[in-house]
Amino acid sequence: MSEKLRKINLILELRKYGITDRAVLSSIEKLPREKFIDKELSFKAYKNDALPISCNQTISQPAVVAKMTELLEPDESCNVLEIGTGSGYQTAILSNLFKRVYTIERFKELHENSKEVLKNLSIKNIVFYHGDGKKGWPAKFFFNRIILTAVTNTIPKNILKQLSDNGIFVLPLVHKSSQYITTIKKKNNSIKIKRYWKVRFVPMQSGIQ
Repeated sequence: MSEKLRKINLILELRKYGITDRAVLSSIEKLPREKFIDKELSFKAYKNDALPISCNQTISQPAVVAKMTELLEPDESCNVLEIGTGSGYQTAILSNLFKRVYTIERFKELHENSKEVLKNLSIKNIVFYHGDGKKGWPAKFFFNRIILTAVTNTIPKNILKQLSDNGIFVLPLVHKSSQYITTIKKKNNSIKIKRYWKVRFVPMQSGIQ
């Protein structure tokens, strides 16, 4: 099966999952996912599967990436903060849909690898930071959108503080022992929480490596 056909099949599968945002689907279709995984796994690049990457982390399955991105309500006039760069795949998807992406990674190896991959793809609207994502972005910025790509038991307060009014925060959050993709919408300093798909993410951790 050709790469083009594998991509088409993936997009059709994402549609079956209920992903309807054309810009999100287009971003996923155009992006070469094989660039973000080991060459030995490249034959799985367009399967709807999570795959292992360095530092005992994973690249999320495309359906989860698509859903979380769609829930961010992409807007090219907005900046987005990503906690957990990982392979850089989600980062690249976001770069096509937002004005600028600010991304934090605690693992130096993943931080450097993702920078190299995205540089080779000529993606330029990304600001990288090697640091502890639990602390949020080091400068006192506010973000219209925030996405966290590791699961947490409680809403991270330091990150929530950086969400602007009328902003959207998408993250996997534990509820009654299960993980769910969750949206937190802030308006007039109050928040509204809504749960979506049940998922499985690696846990959020403190510190840098």
